[in-house]
Amino acid sequence: MPKLQISLYQLFILIVLFELGTAVLFGPGSSAKQDAWIANLLGLAVGVLLLLIYYRLFTYYPELLLTSYVQKILGKWLGGLIAFFYISYFLYQSSRILRDIGELLVTTIYTNTPLIVLNAFMIITIMYGIYKGFEVIARVGELCFIGVYLLAILGFFTILFTDILHIENLKPILENGWSPVLKTVLRTTINFPFGEMVVLTMLLPFLKHQKKVLTVCLSGIILSGINITITSVINVAVLGVEFFIRSPFPLYNTIRKIELTTFIQRLDIFFILYLIVAGFFKLCLYYYVAVIGAADLFKIKDHSILIFPLGAVIIMGSITIASNYSEHIEEGTVMIPYLFHMPFQLVIPVILLIIAFIKGLKSGKCPRQNK
Repeated sequence: MPKLQISLYQLFILIVLFELGTAVLFGPGSSAKQDAWIANLLGLAVGVLLLLIYYRLFTYYPELLLTSYVQKILGKWLGGLIAFFYISYFLYQSSRILRDIGELLVTTIYTNTPLIVLNAFMIITIMYGIYKGFEVIARVGELCFIGVYLLAILGFFTILFTDILHIENLKPILENGWSPVLKTVLRTTINFPFGEMVVLTMLLPFLKHQKKVLTVCLSGIILSGINITITSVINVAVLGVEFFIRSPFPLYNTIRKIELTTFIQRLDIFFILYLIVAGFFKLCLYYYVAVIGAADLFKIKDHSILIFPLGAVIIMGSITIASNYSEHIEEGTVMIPYLFHMPFQLVIPVILLIIAFIKGLKSGKCPRQNK
């Protein structure tokens, strides 16, 4: 298996950009109202446990992708079927993310542009990036990361220096007890975005330098979780609970309220720029693991021949996935967590780990540790 020539620092950047991606667009945990930040922190805690599960599977099969070792664990036919379902899941997620980005652009600045046109431009750009190689994507991420973070820090301090922040909106804490928070954690914040780290099961075996990979992955997901939590606090404090719940893009509406003196206004364009960049890398990773997963499952040596057909599937899926934006959001918050996220992010990996552990005990082999 050829090794990817990316550094651990580049892996860290890709994890952060992937996790933030569209998460800050929708403000996960909003159903917990002013306690959204608590739901995000609890989701992060469970997400760390899921990451440890993915990493433990990697230590059992350090040279194999998920699509390969699932066949070793469950057998060729059942394992192959589940591998195919995982590829379909990655493609579905790619379609959803592309639809998310397109809907934001159509709603905000490109109001007269057809959704399919914007989606086509985005997917063609990503096709080219994947064709040039994952290393190229990682290097571009390294360049964009600094700009993205500077924009985030600038926005944070700009909000602090204005009078739009009202901390009292965060009270009362746990007004309705733990029940709404725990329901939000189970339905939303575990799988979006923290459980999405399941894509690492398709990337870690390719890395050339596998030492300290767990530390890098944990650092990336924890930093992302802290950023998402801070964002939820700011959204509630600025917008108020009711507007925060009703808003389709909470952070976008928060940034639109920034008015510092008479010349620092309408900073929402920077938010859109950030979302395009972060969404680009999140879509890139889902798209890439779908391509290499399909190549691995069907024993195709040159995975580049799959880039165009799978890209066509993604763009058509992004248009047909829902008839309108409301249906798209309802599908993503009501049905998908139970039909897709929970099985592919939690249930199947846990079952695979249990079986791999039992097989390891019987064979007397211990997994390799990469500190």
